[in-house]
Amino acid sequence: MRDPYEVLGVPRGAAAGQIKSAFRKLAKKHHPDANKDDPKAAEKFAEANAAYEILGDETKRKQFDAGEIDAEGKPRFQGFEGMHPGGGFGAGAGPDVHFETFSWGPQGAQRSGRAGGGGFGSIDDILKEMMGGRARRGAGARTFEPEEFSPPPGRDAMASTTITLSDLAHGGSRRVYLPTGKEVDVKIPVGLSDGQQIRLKGQGFSDGGPPGDAIITVHIAKHPYFERDGANIRLDLPITLYEAVLGGKVRVPTLDGAVELNIPANTSGGRTFRLRGKGLPDKNGTGDLMATVRIVLPDTADPDLEDLMRKLRDEKPYDPRKDLV
Repeated sequence: MRDPYEVLGVPRGAAAGQIKSAFRKLAKKHHPDANKDDPKAAEKFAEANAAYEILGDETKRKQFDAGEIDAEGKPRFQGFEGMHPGGGFGAGAGPDVHFETFSWGPQGAQRSGRAGGGGFGSIDDILKEMMGGRARRGAGARTFEPEEFSPPPGRDAMASTTITLSDLAHGGSRRVYLPTGKEVDVKIPVGLSDGQQIRLKGQGFSDGGPPGDAIITVHIAKHPYFERDGANIRLDLPITLYEAVLGGKVRVPTLDGAVELNIPANTSGGRTFRLRGKGLPDKNGTGDLMATVRIVLPDTADPDLEDLMRKLRDEKPYDPRKDLV
């Protein structure tokens, strides 16, 4: 048998808690009830148990570290003349060491013999705790009921999807492909935030036990015009200089299609108009569209416009920054 420290994957100076934790992980991973299709699982399970028989018992661990017993718990030959650890070549022999064997058969996990010395927690106790079952004693053996073992739940399946603000506004569902190979329809909840996760019970990996869940991370795509502000959406609305001065009707895009907005005469840049009910739905109703006016000049220079602006500057000056002193 391999070195028990190597089997459990712990260093020689490992604390009792580390050894117990390592054994629990291996026992859970290789338990035959959870690996019915893997014939090697029972061997690995038995090997882990045999390793814990040595390292989980303080006396046996000290004897193994001192070279008095081997990896199977059998006494090593120490020579003559008073060197009798566990062997009994005469008076002065070491402590009476008894060994256990472990096997897996139709009746479950069985141990025979008895352990010596105090322990870090017996295999009986650990398996009983791990399997949520009870140990049944028989003549010279302890048997664990395999049917009492509940396989661990499967892994969660992680996936993501991206939706638009329009999807968020109109609700419905989104088809998502899971790493399990399944396709599921994910309902888009009201008021969903970017990066929010949706959990679908029982849609994850099975791994031989109850299936895990599917966890869908939902991202909201950036819109070219709109910016989300809670249930409201914001829009920079470009208008011409003459629309700002003279007023007029302009078309405004919304998530439901374009609508007309009346721009009053003498509208300054930065003024915000509220279009009620044109935002996103949430638990309190539907938000609004907030359209902020941005005055945009022509792309190319216009001599006539420049002459008009010089005339206004010289004949009708005004100071919009007078309150910023």
